[in-house]
Amino acid sequence: MKALVLREGGKIELTEVAKPVATAGRALIKIKAAGLNRRDDWIREGKYPNIKFGGTMGSDGAGVVEAVGDEKDQPWVGQEVVINPNIDWGPDPEVQAGKYTILGMPVDGTFAEYISVPIDRLHHKPFHLDFLQAAALPLGGLTAFRALFRRGELRAGQNVLISGFGGGVAQFAFLFAQAAGANVYVSSGSDEKLEKALKLGAKGAYNYKKQASYPDLWKTKGGFDLVIDSAGGDQINNFIKALKPKGKIVFYGATNGLPGKLDMYRMFWNQLSLLGSTMGNDNEFSEMLTFVSKHQIRPLIDSIRPFSKIAESFPDITRPNKAGKIVFQV
Repeated sequence: MKALVLREGGKIELTEVAKPVATAGRALIKIKAAGLNRRDDWIREGKYPNIKFGGTMGSDGAGVVEAVGDEKDQPWVGQEVVINPNIDWGPDPEVQAGKYTILGMPVDGTFAEYISVPIDRLHHKPFHLDFLQAAALPLGGLTAFRALFRRGELRAGQNVLISGFGGGVAQFAFLFAQAAGANVYVSSGSDEKLEKALKLGAKGAYNYKKQASYPDLWKTKGGFDLVIDSAGGDQINNFIKALKPKGKIVFYGATNGLPGKLDMYRMFWNQLSLLGSTMGNDNEFSEMLTFVSKHQIRPLIDSIRPFSKIAESFPDITRPNKAGKIVFQV
């Protein structure tokens, strides 16, 4: 079968590898679609722990169960599924265990024609989604769900700012917050992305490349109850200024690095919280799928590409005008 394999020096190639089998406790999935994440590019660049050369990459995938290793699991055969990419979260729902990892490195992932996974990683694909939409969902959707609802404790009617609209997690945070009844605002360095967000129902949009501070429009609305961010850096202090008392910033990445300083005076006086978050636990994955089905949420897809183009598509993960997920038909 064909699979995207990581080689030394950050080289990736679509090559022939042995087809996996469904051993005891596992299922063999025919992958129908796979989604590209920023995590995949960081692995290619060597910026992730436990990298294994020769391994198959990819965390997001959806497909059809072709075989199972145990007779009791036979009802899964033929089912359309989406794969939970969590591996060994551990017993504490609040924080992952030390041995926690994610499908696609070092464990062989979804950028392949077939994958073998434990039965408990299987979930029925939401009926309203096709395979391409479902494949866009797992990693980004779960990260956004945890950031908004467990860490951010988002409630209907609150004002929430999603920074970096257009990214994989940010687009889900936007869609989920809207579905939850929040007033959703966005920031981006692309006017094209901001226009798209406004058409989708954003209450306001801010281009951080053109304005040095947040506009008075948002201040007159009382500020934000919650900010969801992946960049970090000095813009954290802009968020602190724009928060209501008791407000929260939840961040799931730090692509802009550390802030040069942190406005701790304003933080303690206004009872603000700065919270880190990651991808969620197994229960949250189930809750996220239920939420997506209940609200008929459809992921934003930037482009659909043939699996044969996967290696050459990696540079596009950071393309400035990308809005939504890049997905591959396998």
